[in-house]
Amino acid sequence: MMLFTQTRGLPVITAEEAATLGTVKDLTIDPHSRSVVCLRLSGAPKDAAVVDWSAVEAVGKDAVIVRSRNAAGAGQDHLPEHHEAVGSRVLTEYGVEHGTVKDIAFEPATGAILTVYTALGDIAGERLIGLGSHAMVVHADRA
Repeated sequence: MMLFTQTRGLPVITAEEAATLGTVKDLTIDPHSRSVVCLRLSGAPKDAAVVDWSAVEAVGKDAVIVRSRNAAGAGQDHLPEHHEAVGSRVLTEYGVEHGTVKDIAFEPATGAILTVYTALGDIAGERLIGLGSHAMVVHADRA
C-alpha cells in the first residue's frame, strides 16, 4: 500500500535509460476503474509531463520507476481529465457531506484505490463513484 502524499516529490526514473524524467506532482484517478491512471510530473519535458500508469514498473519510498522514456510519453491521448483528489470535498450520491480527502491509499502494482481517508472517517475505494472539480462522490455507507 502507498499513499498519494508519499508519492509527491518522488523522482521518476526510467529503467532503460536510467534517466530522471521529473518528480511526481500529482496522481490522476479514473473513478470508473477506481484506480490511478497516470502520474503528473513537474520538471519534465512537455511530452513526458504525464505518464500513463501502464508505463510504471514500480513505486517505492525513494522513486517511481517507469519502463522507458518512450513508454512514459505514450498513451496520453486517452487519459481522463485531471481533478485534484487530496483536499477535495467528499459527498455521497445523496449529497451528504463526508468531510474532505486527507489522503488516498492505493496498490502500487495495479494503481487500484484501496481507501480514501477523510476528516470524517475512512471510505473503501470500492465506494468511489466520481471525482470532479466540485467534489469526490462516493456511495453512501450501507450500515
